[in-house]
Amino acid sequence: MKGLGYLANLFSPLNKALFEMETKKIMFIFALLVACNIKLHAQYEKTENHYKRWFVGTSLFVLLGNLDTENPPNFAQLNIGYRLTGKDVITLAPKTWRYAWPNGIHPFLNKAYKQPEEKFPGYVREIGATASYTRFVWKGLYAQLDMMPTWQVFINDQGNKIDDGFQLFNSYRVGYHVKLFKDKFFFQPSICVTHRAFHTQLPNGFKQLDDKWSKFVFPEPGLNIGYNF
Repeated sequence: MKGLGYLANLFSPLNKALFEMETKKIMFIFALLVACNIKLHAQYEKTENHYKRWFVGTSLFVLLGNLDTENPPNFAQLNIGYRLTGKDVITLAPKTWRYAWPNGIHPFLNKAYKQPEEKFPGYVREIGATASYTRFVWKGLYAQLDMMPTWQVFINDQGNKIDDGFQLFNSYRVGYHVKLFKDKFFFQPSICVTHRAFHTQLPNGFKQLDDKWSKFVFPEPGLNIGYNF
């Protein structure tokens, strides 16, 4: 019954209106990306018909981030992508991680990150999947929109679950695709703006800390690697 009450609150008129408003903004940005048919060199030219359509990969932060002993993210991510054309790519990336400081604190540039007074009274476990559209505009240079709905589980300092939540977490990204080993592998360094477009109300203790910080963070780095097949 608690789960039914939570779902009812999630789709209450106010939350639904906010969600629809943010979704319209996101779809507008997505439409601009699709419409931006820049007549420059693509990642693969029209004359190249031999390139691999499918790829799998992950983020190097899966390896690097999980080495953190103070705030271990227990991060897992699998990218599964398909090249519609030499310029257009879609990707689905199931992922999960945990964090104990608000997402609005930049982990590299803000000294408040990992400060005891900014730490949640516990941590948040997120489980979701990112849907991405990538548009190559000049050789390996690309723009990308990431949309990630996630289920949130709030855990207190005693290790007990206290609440559930929902979040729509987006990234607006620019990067470069580097072909490796005759295009069998690739490396994609990138930079992005992250945007917590929508989320349900956080539980007491978490909300007060999260409300202090912006819904946008810039710049966020990306270090994706992959295998073409």
